[in-house]
Amino acid sequence: MAKLILVPTPVGNLEDMTFRAVRILKEADIILAEDTRTTGVLLKYYEIENRLQSHHKFNEHQMVERIAERIIAGENVALVSDAGTPSISDPGFLLVRECVQKGIEVECLPGATAFVPALAVSALPSERFCFEGFLPVKKGRLTRLRAIAAEERSSIIYEAPFRLLKTLTQLAETCGADRQISVSREISKKFEETVRGSLEEIIAHFTACEPRGEFVIVLHGSEIKQVGHQPKDNV
Repeated sequence: MAKLILVPTPVGNLEDMTFRAVRILKEADIILAEDTRTTGVLLKYYEIENRLQSHHKFNEHQMVERIAERIIAGENVALVSDAGTPSISDPGFLLVRECVQKGIEVECLPGATAFVPALAVSALPSERFCFEGFLPVKKGRLTRLRAIAAEERSSIIYEAPFRLLKTLTQLAETCGADRQISVSREISKKFEETVRGSLEEIIAHFTACEPRGEFVIVLHGSEIKQVGHQPKDNV
């Protein structure tokens, strides 16, 4: 039976593809790509000759039902984003939901996701964490920042270079300038870098050094316990 397969692609180094991911992209009846030019570079690197079709945030609402019908008709569809795992801060959720609602099998291959290596090297608590992805640009931003400030788990945030200092400054205002943080950029690429310290120290670093590349922020959780009755575990 045909199905939808989510295929993670490298977040930096093209060699981070798995053997299975390469095979799936070769065998699929069609590959849906966030940007066909970006995916075209990957396919050329692995000598994959297959049909590409655009599937991005601007057209996915109109396409999901049509794609689901094609899978029902017998086509195996592979979905990729520009980098990382589809539907994780990338297009994919709407198509997955449509397929599940129609009883279509959905499979996701394990593979590259930027926040995992960033969390692993952060030296911050990683046994429990909260993935925030990209913060709202305007509406709801302050509410989200306040929630993150109160979160006891480590929080993971994606950010673009041109907005990094603004986000770090707002985090310092809501969390306190001494909150510990780790900021990784260009995961898996030639100029990969991770800087660690207090928000005050990291703001000073990126004020002196222009932010370049894509960033993953890992913020230490709040150590202020919630006030009120705390139910005890049954023993």
